[in-house]
Amino acid sequence: MSRMGVRATRQCVLLKVGEMILRGRNRGWFYQALQRNVRRQLRDLAPLELRRRGGVLAVFAPGHEQQLLERARDVLGVVLIHPALVVDKTPAAATRAAVDLLRGKEGATFAIRARRRDKHFPLTSQELAVVTGQAVVDELGLGVDLGNPDLELYLEVDRDEIFAFTDRIPGRGGLPVGTSGRALVLLSGGIDSPVAAYRMMKRGLRCEFVHFCGRPFTGPESIYKSYAQAAALDRFQAGSRLHIVTFGKAQRQLAAAGAGRLQVMAQRRLMVRVAAELARREQAEALVTGDSLGQVASQTLHNMRVVDEASDLPVLRPLLGWDKAEIMREAQEIGTYDISILPAEDCCTLFASPLADTRVHPSRLAELESRVELPQLIEELLAGAELFRPKRDEQPAAA
Repeated sequence: MSRMGVRATRQCVLLKVGEMILRGRNRGWFYQALQRNVRRQLRDLAPLELRRRGGVLAVFAPGHEQQLLERARDVLGVVLIHPALVVDKTPAAATRAAVDLLRGKEGATFAIRARRRDKHFPLTSQELAVVTGQAVVDELGLGVDLGNPDLELYLEVDRDEIFAFTDRIPGRGGLPVGTSGRALVLLSGGIDSPVAAYRMMKRGLRCEFVHFCGRPFTGPESIYKSYAQAAALDRFQAGSRLHIVTFGKAQRQLAAAGAGRLQVMAQRRLMVRVAAELARREQAEALVTGDSLGQVASQTLHNMRVVDEASDLPVLRPLLGWDKAEIMREAQEIGTYDISILPAEDCCTLFASPLADTRVHPSRLAELESRVELPQLIEELLAGAELFRPKRDEQPAAA
């Protein structure tokens, strides 16, 4: 952002929202949530100043302008990001800013797009565009093309200042995290579940995470992976919490009870039961998984319904209709793919039969589960759960 010029009184980043603007009487509540999220996600860039201007949030972080711009791209609920100059509310200041911003840029033609939020400003939007445009022509020799210009400069006249910018950087869109409630994500360590979590964050859910590890029959690698995944996702919401449930002995109990070909489905139902109870304790209203329809035997429509019967909370599957290639592309885009492909022993394969059953009858699972003291087992698993607070670029440390 140093290229912005030397005549600016200040620099800021403008965050523009999308579907939030359609929220009617609840719009103010959504903006409050957005501002809380911005302060939470950018609090280390203090001193931080936020100004709400209609459908725009102006964010100031003196001395941290480049970091602010980079981090703003991960604020969910924002559709457009503009690194902007903030100048005095006068035509002369707007003119200087326009010339500074366009000087040295490649292109032969330009257009000025002016907008007045303050209708008391002495010039209309068109008049301001004409005045500043003429100065650009005189000083830089560029030609005017309002239809298909090489360069575009935007001037937004606000209550106390004028914002001037040329860049229109796409944001991630969606809704501010927290505006749709809370959910608990079953984080497997694989490629799919982090993408599912991100998709639910974009729909306004604040997500907590739970990972079931195969200790003492597996090593710690899957724990490190889940921690790293949660840390990578934390940049979209900040304040993430990861619960690690040691699951190996419970898996052995199911195997000892004669699970056989039912082992994987029995494990998944037990995970869902434990997750549902944990979600209630953490005041979450839904579970989230990375299931994709038909991807593996446990993710057939029939078997997903059987798994869902183990939870009295809704189980959300945002990737249900996605194929593996789509999921992998999204994982690469949000930065979790390289973590997910790291080697680690999957607890789901412990004690599992090599024969997959795509249509498990619920009564067979119920009969197997009757041989295990489920309430006591669930309580023991939750009592032994460990809580971590992952942050990006940090090593695992117990909360």
